[in-house]
Order: sequence, then structure tokens, then C-alpha cells
Amino acid sequence: MKTAEKLSAINYQLSTNRQFVWRIVDFIVAGIFIYAGALKAIDPVQFASDIDNYKILPWPVSVALAFYLPWLEIFCALGLVFRFLYRGALSILSASVVVFTLATIAAKARGLDITCGCFGHASQNWSFPAHLATNLAILAALAALGVHVRANRKRGR
Repeated sequence: MKTAEKLSAINYQLSTNRQFVWRIVDFIVAGIFIYAGALKAIDPVQFASDIDNYKILPWPVSVALAFYLPWLEIFCALGLVFRFLYRGALSILSASVVVFTLATIAAKARGLDITCGCFGHASQNWSFPAHLATNLAILAALAALGVHVRANRKRGR
């Protein structure tokens, strides 16, 4: 009986450690989006200009997105931190990263040399590969969180 109790205690400890690691990933991803959203919310006119540089949307749509997207990023990031509408927050953040990554690839394919505006002036001098790698790393973290949530849901946690 003591062996079973020890195994149970070890399994509980491993489960707790794994949950702690996933919460750290939640906080890191949320921190990235809170930081990026805050930088864009502080200067929405610059962000509108950054969106317009992609030459995909009309100016009025770029302005509207510049005023709303940063706050959407911040609220979704807070959803990751506080586990409120968690799967929706993951979905929205993932979709936004995919859309901006595809827009960046499309702009590069059309010969446009643009800055993404994702991290304000900090990302102005990033190369295309650096920008792409950053987006893919963030997307990988979001996907991993999504898979983890789905696996926990199937297990009933």
C-alpha cells in the first residue's frame, strides 16, 4: 500500500509541476501581447500607418483596426492570465498572428519593405526572417497552449 501512495504522490507532484510550467507559458505569451498591445494603443496613428503600409486595406479600415486591435490583444492576453474565456482568447490571438504573418509574407512577395509595427519602434529594424521567426515562435506557443487545453479538457481537468 505504501508503494501505491508514493506513486500517487509522485504523479500529483509531476502534474503540479507541469501545470506550473504551462502557467509560465501563459504568462510569457500574455506578457508579449500586453506589451505589444500597449505600445500600439499609445500611438494608434503610427499603428494605423503601419497597417496602411501593407497596402491591403483602405485607410479608414486601417484607422479603425489601429484603435481596436491593440485593446483586443490586451484583453485577450488578460484572458490568458486570468483564465477567462481562455480558448476564445487563444483563438483570437492565434488568428491575429496568422493574419499578420500572412500579410507580411504577401507584402514581402510584392516587394514592399515594411516594418510590422508589432512592437512599436523596437521592431522597426528587424529583418524579414527575424520578424517571421518571432511570429512563428509566438504562434507555436499559442498552438502548444491550445493543444494542452484540449488534452486537459479530454481528461476532465
